[in-house]
Amino acid sequence: MSTSTHTEERDVNGPEPDLKRVMGPKLLLLFIVGDILGAGIYAVTGDIAGEVGGMAWLPFLIAFAVATLTAFSYLELVTRFPQAAGAALYAHKAFGVHFITFLVAFTVVCSGITSASTSSSLLAANLLAGLDGTIGGVPTSTTTTVVVALAFMVLLALVNLRGVGESVKFNVVLTLIEVIALAIVIAIGFYVMASEGADLGQIVVFDNSADRGMFAAVTVATAIAFFAMVGFEDSVNMVEETQEPERIFPRVMLTGLGISVVIYMLVAISVVMVLPLGDIQTFDGETGILIEVVKEGAPNLPVGTIFPFLTVFAVANTALINMLMASRLVYGLARQDVLPRSLGHVLAGRRTPWTAIIFTTLLALGLIIYVTLGEGTSVVEALSGTTGLLLLCVFTIVNIACLVVRRRSDTTPTFRAPAWVPVLGAIASAFLVGPWARDPEDWIQYRIALVLLAIGIALWALTWLTNRGVRSKKTGFRDVDHLGG
Repeated sequence: MSTSTHTEERDVNGPEPDLKRVMGPKLLLLFIVGDILGAGIYAVTGDIAGEVGGMAWLPFLIAFAVATLTAFSYLELVTRFPQAAGAALYAHKAFGVHFITFLVAFTVVCSGITSASTSSSLLAANLLAGLDGTIGGVPTSTTTTVVVALAFMVLLALVNLRGVGESVKFNVVLTLIEVIALAIVIAIGFYVMASEGADLGQIVVFDNSADRGMFAAVTVATAIAFFAMVGFEDSVNMVEETQEPERIFPRVMLTGLGISVVIYMLVAISVVMVLPLGDIQTFDGETGILIEVVKEGAPNLPVGTIFPFLTVFAVANTALINMLMASRLVYGLARQDVLPRSLGHVLAGRRTPWTAIIFTTLLALGLIIYVTLGEGTSVVEALSGTTGLLLLCVFTIVNIACLVVRRRSDTTPTFRAPAWVPVLGAIASAFLVGPWARDPEDWIQYRIALVLLAIGIALWALTWLTNRGVRSKKTGFRDVDHLGG
């Protein structure tokens, strides 16, 4: 009996982690830029241009402004609490309500799963397009794309089971590949702009195929663009491995956001300069419109054959990191006894959280099948939008948490956001969550988000009943600082 009691009371997360601080300003900057660039720019640029025409750069700029407001709140909170638990930790410090902490943590899990599913679908479409352009005769139908996307998710699970850490050096290599791919698009855009007869006035032409007013169209386009701006928030999970984080984090995070938005705006301008607006607004390809830009802008160069494979590298790492994050966070929740303990089992030898990996992979597979076959809509559009929706909810809470912590905490951060920034950040993020920021056909995002959260709440309730009825203990976080396991 005494042994059982000792097992129940021990700290399953171990002592305070002593991580090696290997990341200086340059590596941290590359990590942030690489995490932001990811799959977003390939997935949503065409949809944004379809909403606002030649002004496709504007939603990226507004999304950057909203993201920067939230980044200020993240920076204040990470310098107050330099632990790698992210938004869940900040919500817990602000509100102290275990169920709210769980909801925030599981929302982050869901955003990782939807983001990885988006990346998987985009990767499948681009890989098939690249193979078809290289060797010919490769089927590129929706069914084939779904099968390849599902196979890639299974491959991610196998890699995850084997045990893969987030290697900063590997991230640097993939970031450089991402930048090269986008530089190709930008170079083609500048070549077209420099050519004789180029109409530079096209980049300020507003055109909405649904006859929506500018404010409404820009609002919808900004909500779409937000998927491309997320990723900066992941960097707070590297705080314990960063040299002098209180000093370098603010400068590097804001610089990374700035670099990313400049790249995005140049890519958006290149798209509307190379392709006619009518073609952009009717484009419905799963590969993303950047491949069309390369094909149209450089038809006689082999770069059009290579580019689809560059995009595969660009989005593969996004998917892997998101599934690693989601499975590890589910494992942490299970070890904290707020999700079923069966989700906290570790594979002998490999020491990887196999049940959490299987759980998150099954959710991702189910999402891809449900959206493609059940709803008959684009997986990339539906799931990228759901990712943005979930993270906008998290960002709203983080901004509010920043305001609450200021009043309750005795700690003094080395970085303090202007008093009005968290307020405006919360309002702007909450505004972009509303149905007015989405087309009616995109309201599937709410259903997907609610179903995912309902699964989490049901599992939480099952755990609560088990803890109360079988173990005679309360359900709550014991060590939220080390939620990642």
